Amino acid sequence: MRGDHAGLPIAPAAGTTERAPFSNALAARWLQALYDTPLLFTGILDEHGQLREANHASIEGCGLVRDDTIGRPFWECGWWAPDPDLSNRLRGWCEQVLRTGEPLRTESHFFLGDGTRRMVDLVLIPVRDDETGRTWLVPTGLDISDALAARRSREERAQVEADALRRVAAAREREIAVVQRAERRADERLHRMVAVALDLLSTETVEDLVAVMMDRAVPVLGADGGAVIVREGVERLRAVVGHGLGPQVQVTYGDLPYDSPLPACWVARTGEPLLLPDRAAGVAFTPEMIEVYEDTGRDAWAFLPLRVGLRLLGSLAVAWRAERRFRPDEITMLEAFAAQCAQALDRIQHLAAQRAGALAAQRLSEALQHSLLTSPPTAGALDIAVRYQAAGHGMHVGGDWYDAFQTAGGSTVLVVGDVTGHDRDAVAAMGQLRNVLRGLAYDSEDGPATLLGRLDRALRGLQVRALATALLARAEPTPAGWLLRWSNAGHPPALLRGPDGGVRLLADHDLMLGVQPGAPRREQTVQVPAGSTLVLYTDGLVERRADVLDEGIADLMLRLEQVGDAPPDRLCDLLLDLAPVDHEDDIALLVMRCQAPARPETGGLTLARAASWPA
Repeated sequence: MRGDHAGLPIAPAAGTTERAPFSNALAARWLQALYDTPLLFTGILDEHGQLREANHASIEGCGLVRDDTIGRPFWECGWWAPDPDLSNRLRGWCEQVLRTGEPLRTESHFFLGDGTRRMVDLVLIPVRDDETGRTWLVPTGLDISDALAARRSREERAQVEADALRRVAAAREREIAVVQRAERRADERLHRMVAVALDLLSTETVEDLVAVMMDRAVPVLGADGGAVIVREGVERLRAVVGHGLGPQVQVTYGDLPYDSPLPACWVARTGEPLLLPDRAAGVAFTPEMIEVYEDTGRDAWAFLPLRVGLRLLGSLAVAWRAERRFRPDEITMLEAFAAQCAQALDRIQHLAAQRAGALAAQRLSEALQHSLLTSPPTAGALDIAVRYQAAGHGMHVGGDWYDAFQTAGGSTVLVVGDVTGHDRDAVAAMGQLRNVLRGLAYDSEDGPATLLGRLDRALRGLQVRALATALLARAEPTPAGWLLRWSNAGHPPALLRGPDGGVRLLADHDLMLGVQPGAPRREQTVQVPAGSTLVLYTDGLVERRADVLDEGIADLMLRLEQVGDAPPDRLCDLLLDLAPVDHEDDIALLVMRCQAPARPETGGLTLARAASWPA
């Protein structure tokens, strides 16, 4: 560090007018007190390194002679002279400070007059005399031998303590290694538990659950088999035994009374865990365990309740061939596996209940739907065949329907429709639309457009909240064949195949039913010669996941052109072959073959001349 004397209360030089902070005499006494302190060695060297003056503590206090010390080069004085190397180093330090003007601080040994070696905290500070321009060197030193000895004593004690700590740490490391090995085993078991949990997610039956538990979970515990006991009602328990215990055990213990004294049944009733480490413990619990030991060849058993919340589902049985003393970590693992097993069993039971409920609802809806889809009339001149095919996934029913009936006036009404939705609501709405339409059309001579308009208004008045598409046609005999009138409420177009095999679309359509009751509807008319075939269908027949509806209709037209000569009943099956196996929508299909009427039936109708089939 640099010497900085700006704050020293030194008297001003002669001739100056600066006021001293206190008297020159006091300043002199103060500096003398600092100089003569026995705590500090200090002196002053000239620019050649010769010691010009030193305090009492520096010379006499160290056992040196002042006359032999003052006036000599500092590095040749008795403090350093006994060690030539130390003397040379000190000379170099002095020359360095005088040359650079930078102070220097270091620790060094020195000698007392009797040769005793001591340690000093040495500082060399350059001081410039502004009046003469000369640079002096002020050495100061503090004997730190005792402090170093104390420090070495502390370091030695610290070393002893460190050695003791190292021994403790080594012992602790050994303990940690034991703990880490236990943790690794626990981690391995945890990973296996996670794998078991993931496998259990895919189980759908109790048999699947037992297979996973016995193949993946039980081996972690070194066990040799087990079973899951499930409560079924309040009178019976069903045991599903793992393959490790053999098929005969499944036959013997598969069906158990609810009040059986066997441990697995007792745990399934009470929800209390039970550990039987040896045969003596099992026989003490119930003598009936003697037969279990003989049948299974397993001497140690653990029984855990399968519980989800407050619901007791059954019990888990795990077996070992040899007697066993259960460690706390094994008991914890058994409880964890039982918890996983219980969650999986609960999911399986809920899934089975949902499937049973869904199947019952499905069958009810299908029965309702099929009860509404009656057989078509058997008029000799009109050969009508119908088909209904549920969606490929088989879990829903829809609002697709067909109908064909004769009116009081002798006309034949044909309709195919589709209510939006795939549930019982759609089926119920379909039934309402079908029955209302039948009632409106039976004793009315209204055309298809008028009937659809009346149906739309009736649905609004009866508050039947449904959207539906429908294609309604009315076939009336004429001398040349049949007059077909139709109206389309947002439904896929009908196909008409002529006697020569040509197929055309009856394409125009209006709004769906339920969108805007009262909107105008168009009615189309076409003369249909004998031998023609009319095909009405719902969109499930022509929809494809990757294609637009028009492409499916084009495929249907081509198929009808190719196989349209087949009888209507056979033609229905041939056309249904176009539908994908896993079609996502229901299909309603109606095929009508027009034969020549047996005799003209006027019935108040105007007979039109037969029109030739368009090319």
